[in-house]
Amino acid sequence: MGIIKAATSALGGSLADQWLEVIEPDDMSDQTVFTKGVMVRQNDKRGSNRKGTADVITDGSVVHVYENMMMLLVDGGKIIDYSAEPGYYTVKNDTAPSMMNGNLRESVQESFFRFKFGGVTPQKQQVFYINLQEIKGIKFGTATPLQYFDNFYNAELFLRTFGTYSIRITDPLAFYANAIPKNLDRVEIQDINDQYLAEFLTALNTSINQYSAQGERVSFLTSKSMELAKYMADALDEDWTKLRGMEIVSVAIASISYTDDSQKLINMRNQGAMLGDPNVREGYVQGAVARGLEAAGSNTGGAMNAFMGMNMGGQNLAGFSQANQTQMAQAQAAAKTTDTWTCACGTENTGNFCQNCGKPKPAPVGTWKCECGTENTGKFCQNCGKPKPENEATCSACGAVISLKDGTPKFCPECGKAFVAK
Repeated sequence: MGIIKAATSALGGSLADQWLEVIEPDDMSDQTVFTKGVMVRQNDKRGSNRKGTADVITDGSVVHVYENMMMLLVDGGKIIDYSAEPGYYTVKNDTAPSMMNGNLRESVQESFFRFKFGGVTPQKQQVFYINLQEIKGIKFGTATPLQYFDNFYNAELFLRTFGTYSIRITDPLAFYANAIPKNLDRVEIQDINDQYLAEFLTALNTSINQYSAQGERVSFLTSKSMELAKYMADALDEDWTKLRGMEIVSVAIASISYTDDSQKLINMRNQGAMLGDPNVREGYVQGAVARGLEAAGSNTGGAMNAFMGMNMGGQNLAGFSQANQTQMAQAQAAAKTTDTWTCACGTENTGNFCQNCGKPKPAPVGTWKCECGTENTGKFCQNCGKPKPENEATCSACGAVISLKDGTPKFCPECGKAFVAK
């Protein structure tokens, strides 16, 4: 049983009337990889085989073959002939197989001899079609992070990626024998993709590691689609190309994301790389000094303590410039002259309390404290409006406000020195 080429182009509506049956592929989408042939005039009153046995192709019937597909003539579940050349073919039970490859490699004929039927037993004859176009838009995504050693960061990174890939069936006979489930009349790529997707992701990990071995930065992977497809085709050669007759055409990585730990590492290394540039480092330190100056006045421990911390941090920063050191010294000197005070015990301080005896910092000269707690410099309280008490005086030594309602003391009850009112 075989096929004979009847025509290479459409012959008009009369062709279906001349032959017992006219068979063509069922509707195929861009994701369909396999479908059964259907009779064009199966229920037409002019058809001459309306009472024929199901799945028996009458001798002399015509089979249509279109571009980018292969027709398989199957008898008893075995392939007995095929054609990938567009045209019209007649079925002849007394002819040898014609095996017309079309644009496929000659190696397809080797597959035919592996899978052909060993004799003619016309029990169940069928026509099937396999899509030879590129099957695009097959989605993938990594469920678990992939490892990638990046020489730029000198670290093992963990990343997730998703995108799409495409395949092409290069050996339809092997694909039919090893990839298509039996007793199905139509197969979409998603119907058989679970196993292949797992194999695809394994090959993806292997191929990505090849880029790592070459020293490629991980951020360059999205621009390596064609090279990545080639790597994966090599990784899947044995299982996909030789066994199942299909190959990877392209891989499009839509996005690469990192685990939280890897992202933190990348951010840290990037910041370190930026500070390795003297100009960037200078600007960073200048900004830090400016922020320190702004915050120093609000430091509860005193401005000097804030500047001391800034200076310690600056000394530990490699390349801390002479200009920044000068700026820090000037700021410290200004803070020392404006924000220091001497306690009655003789200790010089910068905070609000003496670091030796714990006494509070004396109020500035000329200030007085109202009953409401507000410190003032004028004759009336700026908070409640009460007048400045006339029976109080400020110690010239420690600045403490002393009540005079019991008379002027000889010694200050706060610092113990001879009391001299301001």
